[in-house]
Amino acid sequence: MNDVLPRESDEHMRELLEKRVEALREEFHAGQEMLASLDAKRTDLQQTLLRISGAVQVLEELLQDPTTEPTPTSATP
Repeated sequence: MNDVLPRESDEHMRELLEKRVEALREEFHAGQEMLASLDAKRTDLQQTLLRISGAVQVLEELLQDPTTEPTPTSATP
């Protein structure tokens, strides 16, 4: 009878460990997905900031040269 109890205890411990491993794998996978999403958002934000920076630079250059007149964007007839 002493042999049965430790074996059941070992099996129970193994089941608990397997469940924990599975839970940790799922959590790891969710973390990887979240990190990929954040990386994509960071890239988008960097591109947006780059465009804004370029626009600010162009406008500041236009403000520094008062003789510069805006060029029409429409095609000439």
